[in-house]
Amino acid sequence: MSALANNSIVAVIGSGAMGAGIAQVAAAAGYTVKLYYTRAEAVSKALLDIGKMYAKLAEKGRMTADEAAAATARLQAAGSLADVSDCALVVEAIVENLDVKRGLFAELEALVSDDCILATNTSSISVTAIAAKLRRPERLVGMHFFNPVPLMALVEVISGLATSAQVAATVYNTSIAWGKNPVHAKSTPG
Repeated sequence: MSALANNSIVAVIGSGAMGAGIAQVAAAAGYTVKLYYTRAEAVSKALLDIGKMYAKLAEKGRMTADEAAAATARLQAAGSLADVSDCALVVEAIVENLDVKRGLFAELEALVSDDCILATNTSSISVTAIAAKLRRPERLVGMHFFNPVPLMALVEVISGLATSAQVAATVYNTSIAWGKNPVHAKSTPG
């Protein structure tokens, strides 16, 4: 299985340090990214900060000014969770709370297409437990980034008991396309 096509749309749910970092990396890799959080002002601030980061990277010669402008243009604020319905991959980076994550993924499952991959950035909750109440638990995978996301190369691709091998392989290869060094890991809380 290869990486998600470059014309795929990626959603990131959560605009804190992890969510913003994931959005920054995905947009720099050429993907359109929709950033969503319940507080619209936090999303606006994250998008502004990411744009400033791209400008700094261009000043330092790590990307061209055109690349920085293009990456910034690929970032969008999602006004509601429904705005991510056209995404091929949704990466969740919200509070470490099982019930909150389950609720979010249940909502997402009702909005996105059946072939959309759902990923959690959790580092402390079982992927199997998060997926347990989903209609299609095989499409949920752990995609655990390390902070700060733009600087840390490692991404753990974590399969729960129901995660399909194809979903895990797609996320693994997409991580490579994003300039990361992925490793497959078992779902072990903490």
